[in-house]
Amino acid sequence: MELIQHNRCFDGEQRIYAFNSRVLKGQTKFGIFLPPQALRGQACPVLLYLAGLTCTEETFSIKAHAQRLATQLGLILISPDTSPRGEQVAPGDSWDIGQGAGFYINATQAPWAEHYQMESFIADELYDLVIQNFPVQADAVGIFGHSMGGHGALTLAFKYPEKFKSVSAFAPICAPSQCPWGEKAFASYLGEDRNEWLKHDATALIQEKGALFPEILIDQGLKDQFYAQLNPALFKQACAQVGQSLTLREHEAYDHGYYFIQSFIDDHLQFHAVQLEA
Repeated sequence: MELIQHNRCFDGEQRIYAFNSRVLKGQTKFGIFLPPQALRGQACPVLLYLAGLTCTEETFSIKAHAQRLATQLGLILISPDTSPRGEQVAPGDSWDIGQGAGFYINATQAPWAEHYQMESFIADELYDLVIQNFPVQADAVGIFGHSMGGHGALTLAFKYPEKFKSVSAFAPICAPSQCPWGEKAFASYLGEDRNEWLKHDATALIQEKGALFPEILIDQGLKDQFYAQLNPALFKQACAQVGQSLTLREHEAYDHGYYFIQSFIDDHLQFHAVQLEA
């Protein structure tokens, strides 16, 4: 693991590391914000943020404006890249498939299966690397994300509740098996068997697994230009059916971008801080 960038930020440090991933079969990068408590060696809760389509390991750290409150709350923030990268990796032929669009699943179809193993990368390899190399409270790990990353956060939380203690999302793709983004990605990465798709669909997963978390927080803008892709009402209905407590906040005039995330990031950090202390 190589430290390739570090910047002082609110008395903590924003860093980028690169390492050769055995899961992705190539070099990958991730961002990490270490609050001053962690720099002093104090074990801290950790939040894993999954970004959306076209984003990188830097997008969240630059655009979300989360470090100030993370310092106050003593939270470590992790932001991986959104897909494998490199000349040897299948690039895709559009912005919503291929590099920058890994969808946080393990691909089973050629040419994607060779490198696009983002579920195992996040839930196993990166998860273990962070716990082993940084002052992390191993029993206080939360996950959240935006759009494609919101889909990833919800699905990974319900697949690995023993690893993630809290979960939230900004404008997540709640039912990818029922929207064009998800249908395109799942057909490419997983093939045409829709039963396989449901294993990576947050709405279907919650119906299968039931209530697993004390609370889920979702923020959604009502001027979101991609609202038709997101289906928050389906997720809300599924939560109600199984008794999963959900706070779904819908905001007039907010769109899909990072100005929306900046507006409510503090609420998410505070939400996770409370959940991770419980």
